[in-house]
Amino acid sequence: MSDTVLREQICNLAKSMFDRGLTGGSTGNISARTSEGGLLVSPTGTSFGRLDPARLSHFDTHGKLVGGDPPTKEMPLHSAFYESRSTAGAVVHLHSCHSVALSMMPDVDPDNFLPPLTPYAIMKLGKVRLLPFFLPGDPAMGDAVRGLAGKRSAVMLANHGPVVAGKDVEAACNAIEELEGTARLALLTRGMNARILTDDQVRDVVERFDVEWDD
Repeated sequence: MSDTVLREQICNLAKSMFDRGLTGGSTGNISARTSEGGLLVSPTGTSFGRLDPARLSHFDTHGKLVGGDPPTKEMPLHSAFYESRSTAGAVVHLHSCHSVALSMMPDVDPDNFLPPLTPYAIMKLGKVRLLPFFLPGDPAMGDAVRGLAGKRSAVMLANHGPVVAGKDVEAACNAIEELEGTARLALLTRGMNARILTDDQVRDVVERFDVEWDD
């Protein structure tokens, strides 16, 4: 994919998520690998609804900023996923309402943040690790991701928002939308004794669709 096409794709997908209320104001950030091995990243303080393809932060293969505006302060998060997961071609971080709300609940499982309500979050995300609260931009967030040794494609920052890595920018966006949708389902059915997938059903999904699923 050419640099020009990738820039347009990043901005179009970001605007789609903004327009549907998945992240608001100047929240959220997004990055993707270029065909040359560099990175295109949303600039600091920008809105997903108004990203300018020409002003995306452009890093070369050595991690040097070579064009565009200064990048998001959450670069440690993005860098950590690219460094620890060889399959990562894009990273997306949102401040999506339902996933943040679920992260505040006292009884969620930190090792497997999303309850197994449907097969799709399992297929697209595997297990999502709930990380503790960090100040925005804290490099310790990146250290926490590196500490997972590449075993997770998605994390949830408590009281902050989800971060997802995918093979490309479309896959990453689809996966983070599935994360938010599953969190919404979890809140809608909370306290209703909903029928979740059984352990055997989860295992069938993991095996059928070759999902990364560390026990």
